[in-house]
Amino acid sequence: MASESPESHVWVRDIREEDTVAGCYLVRRKSVAVTRAGKPFMTLVLADRTGELEAKVWDRVETLSSLFQEGDVIRVKARAGLYRGQIQLTVSEITVPQQEADPAVFLESTSEDLSKMMLALRKILNTVGNPHLKALNDRFLADRTFVSRFRQAPAAKNFHHNYLGGLLEHTLSVCGMADLLAGHYPQLDRDLLVSGAFLHDIGKIREFGYTRNIDYTDEGRLLGHLVLGVAMVEDKLGELKDFPPSVALRLTHMILSHHGEYEFGSPKRPKFLEAFALHLLDDLDAKINGLGRFMEKDRLDGDWTDFNRMFGRFFLKTRIPGAEKTPAEGKEARPRQGSLFSPKPDESPIE
Repeated sequence: MASESPESHVWVRDIREEDTVAGCYLVRRKSVAVTRAGKPFMTLVLADRTGELEAKVWDRVETLSSLFQEGDVIRVKARAGLYRGQIQLTVSEITVPQQEADPAVFLESTSEDLSKMMLALRKILNTVGNPHLKALNDRFLADRTFVSRFRQAPAAKNFHHNYLGGLLEHTLSVCGMADLLAGHYPQLDRDLLVSGAFLHDIGKIREFGYTRNIDYTDEGRLLGHLVLGVAMVEDKLGELKDFPPSVALRLTHMILSHHGEYEFGSPKRPKFLEAFALHLLDDLDAKINGLGRFMEKDRLDGDWTDFNRMFGRFFLKTRIPGAEKTPAEGKEARPRQGSLFSPKPDESPIE
């Protein structure tokens, strides 16, 4: 039985200055230091599925620190205050729950419908005309174990699509953009680009574990999703006869090079058009999602976010006034493109 249910939990996003907080939270980070006066204190980053915030422990630091480690769930009693414009907890008590906490409290899930996303992805991949690439894609889609893990996995630990279903959401988005880009640039091999978009991050189903916290598996830390993804593709290629070596080589290069630069983890940089396009699409989707979530979760009042250390700048988070208003009567609204995540009304989700 869970020690705390989603119904009774005090969500991080709802904590305000002067609130008294009592509840279970995941310890994302933990560090112990000393003040200038030589007194120890502990800094925690506590989280649930709605976000995270910093917490300080000033008393009984050694005793309380010995009770738990990073990645554990702890029950805290604390007071919320404001420090440098952000909510910060001052913790007075810490205990370790005897019962397992409900994972639904800590793991965020995609807001999109998984079945609809899988349907949309299958529709795009079904348009691949190259028989060899289509056969490879179909091998993965027919693998029930793969599909089950692919639907649930996150796409990252921290910055982008770092929630259950995030990998499927990210992959569908990149595949959709690949389809659009290939229509704009006829010199691109659409089948290769779309297939590369589908397969570029499949290694993440083995790179990450996700129970109450998203973290790297042993093979994720030792190998990483680029190497794991190539190994998974090679396994499927071994089941296919007469797959062209030149196509397999290009597809492997796209997986290994999609991070773009050596400093971002790519063992190779993109060296043909489709590989370069995949890198740009992957990077764009990751940044739009990651920055969008950063802005949504920012708790500062006003038009600007807190300083973003990854990009070294503040971001303007307000929209243009009136941009979301209904067009005036008599004026025709510009049609909006349908979402990649939603089938047309006459289509029913399938697996």
